[in-house]
Amino acid sequence: QVQLVESGGGLVQAGGSLRLSCAASGRLFLTNTVGWFRQAPGKAREFVASMGADVRNTYYSDSMKDRFSISRDNAKNTIYLQINNLKPEDTAVYYCATSSSFLTGGSQRPGQYNYWGQGTQVTVSS
Repeated sequence: QVQLVESGGGLVQAGGSLRLSCAASGRLFLTNTVGWFRQAPGKAREFVASMGADVRNTYYSDSMKDRFSISRDNAKNTIYLQINNLKPEDTAVYYCATSSSFLTGGSQRPGQYNYWGQGTQVTVSS
């Protein structure tokens, strides 16, 4: 069983930055791909970024690669999402996820992941 706990969200002004954290239990987190997704009100959950066990396997949504950065600290069993130059359209609940099945680093569909955190709210004011 894997538990994922996100933190670091909050209310920020446009142009600000946030670093979201996803702390995991279990070793699965270290050996499989972890993804970040977000879901705005009334919209489908969308892929943000993912990182494989090999950090060279890092992928971003095309629309987010300039302002988003994913990283991991295996010693802390934690994966991070740095968001810079926040915009009001970034307002959403951000989730981290992983899977009990092996995923390639470029796995972008929410249905490929079966372990999810509870999410952390990011609200960006204009």
